[in-house]
Amino acid sequence: MRLFSDLQDEEIKQVFYKKPGYFNKRSDRELLAYALGATLYMPATRPNIHQDLLSKKHSGLTSMVICLEDAIGDDEVERAEELLSSELESLSIDLAKGLCHEDDLPLIFVRIRSYEQLLRMKNRIPNGLHLLTGLVLPKFSPAEGSRILSEIENLNDSGYCLYAMPILETKQIIQKETRLKELIGIKKVLDRYEDLILNVRIGATDFSGLYGIRRNSDTTVYDIAVIRDCISDIINVFLRADNPYVISGPVWEYFSSKERLLKPQIRQTPFRERLGQDGIKMRTDLIDMHMDGLIREIAMDISNGLTGKTIIHPTHIRPVQALNTVTLEEYLDAKSIVDQAGGKTGVMKSSYQNKMNEIKPHLYWAKKILLKSEIYGVLHEEYTYIDILQNETFTSVPQLVKR
Repeated sequence: MRLFSDLQDEEIKQVFYKKPGYFNKRSDRELLAYALGATLYMPATRPNIHQDLLSKKHSGLTSMVICLEDAIGDDEVERAEELLSSELESLSIDLAKGLCHEDDLPLIFVRIRSYEQLLRMKNRIPNGLHLLTGLVLPKFSPAEGSRILSEIENLNDSGYCLYAMPILETKQIIQKETRLKELIGIKKVLDRYEDLILNVRIGATDFSGLYGIRRNSDTTVYDIAVIRDCISDIINVFLRADNPYVISGPVWEYFSSKERLLKPQIRQTPFRERLGQDGIKMRTDLIDMHMDGLIREIAMDISNGLTGKTIIHPTHIRPVQALNTVTLEEYLDAKSIVDQAGGKTGVMKSSYQNKMNEIKPHLYWAKKILLKSEIYGVLHEEYTYIDILQNETFTSVPQLVKR
């Protein structure tokens, strides 16, 4: 599979200088960590999950999480486990019949509640576990997390290929007096099982709930001081160059149109310049769906070193993936920095003649950009994320206007 799989080959060729790369669950872990894109969460009680996957109902989806935790009620756990077992079994049968190929499926994860639930799953869905890319571990703590990671390691030793994605969302993390000790303790656990860890995720909704806060659709998570402060420390601990993890952006909760409190945050100019009146209409449509707050938050995620994002609605797939594409300027800067990292050059002017590229300080950034370019692709110079930030394919736009 690849990101932007819903676009035609001619559309990919038109917009991308370097095409998004193909990957599957067995791709190199370092590359796969960037490949999640917009990760769609859905409750395990949702019907016909396997049929939706076969029909590719959610256009462009590359990763998904079937949730056995907060997305279902405490009284629904038994039924949810039964439904999950049934859906994975049905999908396994469909694959055996040749109705689809495993590489055409999104990366599938299951969010579990506990170590005990993992043990039940191991016995309940042995034929379905091989379909999973991994497990999502909510409310991750050093003690419980260690038990679960050890069991995942045992499963892999017995022939499975499973990764783990811990979610940082407990009160021990958000509260200042315990935060750094807890984060450092978690980091030590993850380092012991580094080969299993695909991604570190941030549970901003749980963090907010501990303070009775719920941001509205005009407010990004970075506008909430207590959450911003916590995210800053998570980045500080887990994104360090000496032993970094890929961190994903927290979920954006909104997907329906409601009365606005603030002025729209998307500037009109780029839409008008790029696509004329069609661009203005696209901007209006995005605002009507409250996408402008989402776009602003994704931009802040990227500015803070985060990649991809948890989503709860398929309309968020394209914005997350579009904004994470690599520009040609970023790509050429990164490639130049890596190419000159042999020690003979310390600083040089960028190919765009608009900045200085210092080899040592920018090397870690450059390597991340090159990895990201393998998955998200690199845009042609005359194109931006706006050109792919549409709900329809390019054929719905009369003419793309080049800069």
